[in-house]
Amino acid sequence: MTDADVFAAQLLEEAKRYLERTPSAQDQQSKEANLHASLLLAFASLEAHLNSIADDFLVRPDLSPLDRSILAERELVLEDGEWLVTDKLKMYRIEDRIEYLHRRFSPTPLDKSSTSWSALKAGLQARNRLIHPKGPERLSEGGVRQSLQAVIDVLDTMYHALYKRPFPAARRGLQTTMNF
Repeated sequence: MTDADVFAAQLLEEAKRYLERTPSAQDQQSKEANLHASLLLAFASLEAHLNSIADDFLVRPDLSPLDRSILAERELVLEDGEWLVTDKLKMYRIEDRIEYLHRRFSPTPLDKSSTSWSALKAGLQARNRLIHPKGPERLSEGGVRQSLQAVIDVLDTMYHALYKRPFPAARRGLQTTMNF
């Protein structure tokens, strides 16, 4: 397990702990802060896990320049008649990276009709409204709980498809190992 894997797992545990703290928060402001922290940390963890998965596959010698570009999130340019991956950042949407990884490195496409995929998309929308605010975003504990569980479920689906084993944190569900 790399330092990046440990950090991705830590972010997920922090997200779960903030969600656990929400019901016992003393006031509405504290509850909202816990929900915001939980949702944002859950998606930070998802991105960290996706980056780790992409790094695992970047070592394969059979990758095309386009594959390398997507996995490394680097721009692809045509130079002297040859495709080259640059050092310039080229970001992709989270859901696009998930679909790409699943489709490229497993025999079956991702089941986008699953409830976890729908919950993940709803969570991404809530996260996007938080980080690109046009007004206050009111999160519900249930909505954040569904989003966090969706992150875990989607990672578990990816681990089964790509590594033929469960996502390690899936067994604990929303129960955290932290107690701050």
